[in-house]
Amino acid sequence: MRKNNWACFLLILAGIVIGGFIGNLFPSTWLNYGQTFGLADPIVFDIGIMCITFGLTIKITVSSIIGIVIGIMVYRFI
Repeated sequence: MRKNNWACFLLILAGIVIGGFIGNLFPSTWLNYGQTFGLADPIVFDIGIMCITFGLTIKITVSSIIGIVIGIMVYRFI
């Protein structure tokens, strides 16, 4: 039986979100240790009647990595 790739993607995404939430619950523990990547200043396009702002920041923590691993394990057992 073929497994659904969208289910894998959604389980990994759920693991990242839940892991990030758990990391924020315990801010002074090793679970919230990690690195932040992204744009230091967002890019702003102001064309008079509309202002568009682009920015991206990714925070990788220990708890989000644990969430990814748990999501992959759940996917394998489905």
